[in-house]
Amino acid sequence: MFTFGESNRVGAHISGISENFSEGNMRIPAGCAISAIANVKGIPFSGKAIRDSIANMRERSNGLGGGFAAYGIYPEYKGFYAFHIFYEGCAAQENTECFLGENFDIEVGGKIPTRKVVGITDAPLIWRYFLAPRVDKLAESELNADEFVMRCVMRVNSSIDGAYIASSGKNMGVFKAVGYPEDVADFYMIDTYKAYIWTAHGRFPTNTPGWWGGAHPFALLDWTVVHNGEISSYGANVRFLEMFGYKCTLQTDTEAITYIFDHLVRRHGLSFEVAVATVAAPFWDDIERMLPEKRELIKALRATYASLLINGPFSIILAWGNGLMALNDRIKLRSLVSAQHGDNIYIASEEAAIRTVCPEATNVRSLGGGEPLLVFIEGIDGYGN
Repeated sequence: MFTFGESNRVGAHISGISENFSEGNMRIPAGCAISAIANVKGIPFSGKAIRDSIANMRERSNGLGGGFAAYGIYPEYKGFYAFHIFYEGCAAQENTECFLGENFDIEVGGKIPTRKVVGITDAPLIWRYFLAPRVDKLAESELNADEFVMRCVMRVNSSIDGAYIASSGKNMGVFKAVGYPEDVADFYMIDTYKAYIWTAHGRFPTNTPGWWGGAHPFALLDWTVVHNGEISSYGANVRFLEMFGYKCTLQTDTEAITYIFDHLVRRHGLSFEVAVATVAAPFWDDIERMLPEKRELIKALRATYASLLINGPFSIILAWGNGLMALNDRIKLRSLVSAQHGDNIYIASEEAAIRTVCPEATNVRSLGGGEPLLVFIEGIDGYGN
């Protein structure tokens, strides 16, 4: 059942795996599946390829969550923020639309088109709005537009019962649900959209229940994150973020990772390389062997942002309006593979997920621990340009 407000961090339990299985008897896929495809020229392409890629890793999921992020899908409304919102009922929708009307000029709103799929049940009301901050409210707040939107998203998600803004960036959107990712793709008719960046996630939760808002990707403004792993630094990360106005209402690792990059890159203006050196910092022995200038920078980062170090096994794909980044934890406890063909870059938990949509892919490599793969889209302005 679709509900809001319940804790998403409960006792650890791996669903669907018997204690009798071992690596010798079955494949141990090490959790969730993540995948991404980007065209570096910014040429949009159908969502069919990302659906087929993530479907190839079905055994990494258990049907408790799947989702997609797509960039470049709303060119006719690219100047507006696109809000994708889940509503538990009409009262939540009425309260949210009242709040939005007080703070935004709404260009257009309506239900997100879906189709009936056997594997997708108990769907909430799913609406989409294209809007812009009201000029008077923006002037009154003395904030820039992104910061104003971020605070409004936090307000809705933490204060309005039964409402959750799943996506809030420009010319992009997040589509997620409880179900296997290929069923989620069919439900949202992903094949009818065209984007120049696609990311996807198949969820195998080990310490959180499956529900619509808790599926990946997690999003704020243009940022989206898909994640495989377990973050042991969650408590320290959240305490730091909440001092700066972030509301971690879902109590999940991936939500915190999304906010960390928003804080470091958008708010503090750090480069992606420096942000990575913050969240996946080198070990102290390695820092001591660095050249003096770099050594002092890394030490300063560790002192300033000590609570934003991400500990534990993880692989993530972070995407934004003009690029994406793939990153493993420092000692590479989760798999992540990249490849290329023409102007397309492919990233996935397994090479098979790339080969199934692009058999001729080249430059296939397994990403190293703590070493980011950065991809920027030509001709599109955004972070990192």
